[in-house]
Amino acid sequence: MIDYQHPGSTDAVAVADYQRQDMRRRDIVNHGISVQESSNTMSAIEYLKSHDIDAAVIERVLLEPNRRRHLSHH
Repeated sequence: MIDYQHPGSTDAVAVADYQRQDMRRRDIVNHGISVQESSNTMSAIEYLKSHDIDAAVIERVLLEPNRRRHLSHH
């Protein structure tokens, strides 16, 4: 969460950037899962690798679906 008590804080900016990165990566991973479901695992692997998703994450989400993180609704 962004620290609103210190609006000029560079820490708040770093947290916001980190959260945007996580949301971006979440969307990429979710799309990779969709690629796997609609096409094949190799296509999904290549898609995720091309977006610099870590190999351990790729393995977990594509090869071990029971270990995927659950979507949280805010």
